[in-house]
Amino acid sequence: MRILATALLCLAASVQAGDLPKGVLTLDGRPAPELRLADLDGEPYDLRDHPGRWAFVHFWASWCSPCRREMPTIQRMAEHFVEAPFEIVLVNTAETEDAVFSFLGGVAPDLTTLMDSDGLVTDRWKPRGLPSTFLIDPAGKLRYLAMGDRKWDTPTYLDWLRRLTVSPE
Repeated sequence: MRILATALLCLAASVQAGDLPKGVLTLDGRPAPELRLADLDGEPYDLRDHPGRWAFVHFWASWCSPCRREMPTIQRMAEHFVEAPFEIVLVNTAETEDAVFSFLGGVAPDLTTLMDSDGLVTDRWKPRGLPSTFLIDPAGKLRYLAMGDRKWDTPTYLDWLRRLTVSPE
């Protein structure tokens, strides 16, 4: 019964998503690759431990200019989804903790940041460059991909994300 309810939520969300904002592509709905990494504090994180909610999985690096421009907009976007069934996860690709910490401290201190120090998780997910953001539905399926930097805190993206995360009554 729970699987059916989750499937219905995903279907309803895909219908509610409506027109896609600029730069967002629809994916085929295959299962999301495994995402198990340590965060900046060394605590383990596994995406599978957060079922039943949408996940915003963002691949980035501090040396990437578009990533640097986009990160503050993700922090501001996150403030709109504190109570929503929406998990925001940043995956830093192959940098040191010092580089990541010094950059994020000023622009996105409140977001879950995972360290892909050897780049193997990034290879498994296969983003098409940095930054890349995958949106995973509550059933763990890849639904959308945003390539390049987006202004996630603008009404276009915020409204679209709200439609995704609203569950039918």
